Amino acid sequence: MNEPKYRRILLKLSGEALLGDMAYGVDPGVLKRLASEIRALGEWGVQVALVIGGGNICRGAGLAAKGMDRVTADQMGMLATLLNALALQDALEQEQVFTRVMSAIKVNQVCEDYIRRRAIRHLEKGRVVIFAAGTGNPFFTTDSAASLRAIEINADIMLKATKVDGVYSADPIEDPGAERYRRLTYDEVLQRRLNVMDATAIVLCREQSMPIMVFDITRPGCLHDVVAGCAIGTFVDRG
Repeated sequence: MNEPKYRRILLKLSGEALLGDMAYGVDPGVLKRLASEIRALGEWGVQVALVIGGGNICRGAGLAAKGMDRVTADQMGMLATLLNALALQDALEQEQVFTRVMSAIKVNQVCEDYIRRRAIRHLEKGRVVIFAAGTGNPFFTTDSAASLRAIEINADIMLKATKVDGVYSADPIEDPGAERYRRLTYDEVLQRRLNVMDATAIVLCREQSMPIMVFDITRPGCLHDVVAGCAIGTFVDRG
């Protein structure tokens, strides 16, 4: 087997990625497939960390838009990410993968607090680390949390998992003529207002030269292909 191109990755999963064909919650079949692919990466010598959203359960921005206090809504969203993290931890442990959930808010009876040096040590020991509760602060998305954690753990790349095979000039479902970009710079993403990640996340990556790969997580085998350096999805860097 060829050597992986990236040795330490930060995988950003949206809560919706765990839905599968369900309207709400977590699809056990999706969890099992993801856990199996992550296990294979570990056996390949890749260190894997994840940040998971909570949109399949509760989205803070959506609740705030309907009149709820934004801070309260975002705190609920943070707890939703914790539920997803625990679900994925269980799926990984059923695959015999040592896993640690680390939370940006204190829930000591459920998981560890996030401590950067401890997280890196877990990775060095071959454990999968799942970062829950975003940054621990309201008004910041889990995309921003993913950028922050990727930089903090010195990841080689941040993998942005979506349900489409890259970044398009328009919504490919609504516009069949939308162009898929193979490569973009951070500034192009910001200037064209492309729907990759929120602006804060992109700026963080730009300032620290953290490359981003946007790819389709629904395709079996996708994680191996991305880590191997295959030309799939959209690559974002300084150019």
